Amino acid sequence: MQHMHSATPARPARPAQPSPNAPRNIPYRTTDRVLQILLRGDLSRLRVESVASQLGMSATTLRRRLRVDHTHYQFLLDRARQYRCEQALRAAWRPGKCLADELGYLEVNSFYRAFRRWTGVGFSTWKAQRL
Repeated sequence: MQHMHSATPARPARPAQPSPNAPRNIPYRTTDRVLQILLRGDLSRLRVESVASQLGMSATTLRRRLRVDHTHYQFLLDRARQYRCEQALRAAWRPGKCLADELGYLEVNSFYRAFRRWTGVGFSTWKAQRL
């Protein structure tokens, strides 16, 4: 049996490291910018159309760019609401109805369902454990 001798395999080329000043991909920048708007804005008024307008694009383009980034507006809105809820409750106790309004929920029960999804416990249970 004949052994095949091959030269030492060449090392794969190392991927070029991006420069710290290199622009990031547009979809990631779009996602970051949407989150910034949601974290600073009035969540009761921010809809995908108004966010898209602030970014200088149509709602369809915004949805497409977020889809390329494997996310969607509703997911980012939910994360922003969760973060802002956590921040508000760290600062001071607030009733669920007030939080629901601050976070842009039209129905307080929608807020309570979201809170349970975020924390794994109901709002009143969470309150009883903390206060």
